Amino acid sequence: MSNTFNLPDLGEGLTEADLVRWLVAEGDEVAVDQPIAEVETAKALVEVPCPFAGTVLTLHGCEGETMDVGAPFITVGTAGEPGSDEKAGALSYREEERAGVMQPGADQPAPDKARGGDGDVDGSDEEASGAVLIGYGTSGKTSTSRTRPSKRRRGGTRSASSTAAPAAASGSGRAPRVVSPIVRKLARENGVDVATVTGTGPDGLITRADVTAAISAGRTPQQPTSTQDAVTAAVVGGVGEDDARSGLRVAARTPITGVRKAIADQLSRSRREVPEVTAWLDVDVTALLELRAALKAKDPETAPSLLGLIARFTVAGLRKYPVMNARIETGAGGKEEIVEVEGVNLGLAVQTERGLMVPSIEHAERLSAAELNAAIGETVGRARDGKASPAELMRGTFTLNNYGPLGTDGATPILNIPEVGMLGIGRIIDRPWVIDGEIQVRKVTEMTVTFDHRVTDGATASAFLTFVAGCLNDPQAALAQI
Repeated sequence: MSNTFNLPDLGEGLTEADLVRWLVAEGDEVAVDQPIAEVETAKALVEVPCPFAGTVLTLHGCEGETMDVGAPFITVGTAGEPGSDEKAGALSYREEERAGVMQPGADQPAPDKARGGDGDVDGSDEEASGAVLIGYGTSGKTSTSRTRPSKRRRGGTRSASSTAAPAAASGSGRAPRVVSPIVRKLARENGVDVATVTGTGPDGLITRADVTAAISAGRTPQQPTSTQDAVTAAVVGGVGEDDARSGLRVAARTPITGVRKAIADQLSRSRREVPEVTAWLDVDVTALLELRAALKAKDPETAPSLLGLIARFTVAGLRKYPVMNARIETGAGGKEEIVEVEGVNLGLAVQTERGLMVPSIEHAERLSAAELNAAIGETVGRARDGKASPAELMRGTFTLNNYGPLGTDGATPILNIPEVGMLGIGRIIDRPWVIDGEIQVRKVTEMTVTFDHRVTDGATASAFLTFVAGCLNDPQAALAQI
C-alpha cells in the first residue's frame, strides 16, 4: 500500500511553505527519516525528512511552488505500484508544470488551494497514517479547516462526485476544467473568466498556458505560438511590457514570498504599531581597538573580535537597564503588559542571500567576550547557510545591528518587534577629536539606540546608550567591573 505524507506543521505555527528543492526524484528509494526536500518558511530553510521507507511514487509539488501545511507532499510505496494520483500514462508532475499542464481531476471547480487532510494514506479520506515530520511537533489537529471532494485526484480517473458535477453554460456542456489552484488564482487575479477559455490540456483541461494566452489576447503584439511560448510568457509575467505608472519598460517582476514576505510583513507591522525613537552618540573607540590588538597579539586563536567585545558590553548594559530587554504583549483581559525576562537572548542582524535575518544567542549574559565571539561566529554562519533553526530566529530579546561593514555611519532602524530596543554600530573612521583642549586624530564610531517609546522613555534609553559607549571608550575599566 502506498503512503502519502502531507506537508507537516514545522513547529512554527505557519500555514504554508515554499518548496525550494527536491532532494529525491520519482522512482528513487528512500529510507525513514531521510531528507527528501528543502522548504522555505517565513522563518527558515528546513530539510523535510520522510516518515516512510520505499519507492517515491509521486512528488506533489514543483520547486518554487507555495504549498499549504496539510497538503499532500510525497507518496511512497512499492516500485510499480500506482501513486495516489493514478496518473499512469500521464506526464510526471514536474513535466506537467514545465508544460503548463495540470492533470484532470473532478469536473467541478477546485478550491483556490486544495488541501488534503492530515495523514492521508493512498489518497483516501477514510484512512490516516498519523505521520508527522520527524523531530517536529504537530498542531494537534486531525483535519484541516478546508474540505475537499472525497478521493478527488489529479490523475485521469474521475470520482463519482466529478461525474455528477453540474455542467456550466459552455459549448461542451461541462463545467470549466481547472484543477490547479495556481491556474485558478492566475485567472482570478487577471480578471479572466475560465468559462470563456478553451482548454488545450488532456480532456479539455484549462492549463496555465491557456489562461496566459487569454490574458495576453489583444495586449501583446504576438500571441504565444506554442505551449512552450505560453509557459515562457507566464514565467516572465509582464516583463517587456510598458509600466502603467511610469511609462517605462518593465525589466523584471519578482514575487514577494518566503522570508522576504515575512520581513516585509514584520517591518510594516512594526512601523504601524510602534512609536519608535532613535538616539545617537559619537564614541571614541581608540582604546577598544588597542585592547583588541593586544588580546589578539597575546592569543590570536581565541581573542574576541571587536563585535564580540561590543556584544559583551551590550549585554552588561541590558543587565543594568533590564527594561531595554523587555517586550510588550497583550495579557489577560486584553490589557497590554510589559514583560521582563531573566537573561538575554542577543539577536544579531545578519544579511543573507535569503534576506535580513535576526538569529539570537541564548543566554548571552552567561558568556564571556571570547565565548560570545565564538557563539556569534557559529550563529551568523548558520544563518548565512540557511540552517538557522526557527527557535534561533524567534527567541531574541534585544538586537545588535552592526551596519558599519555596509559603509554607513548611522541609521534609524525599524524594531524587530516584539523587542523593545536595538543597538546599532556604524563604521569606525579617523576623525578629529578634542582631548584636553587639543585636537587629535582618533578612531570614532557612531552608535544608535532605537527603542519602543511605549515601554521606556528617552532618559532610560539614553542612559543605556551612554553606559555602553562608556565601556567602548574605556574597555579596560569596564571589563574590571562587569
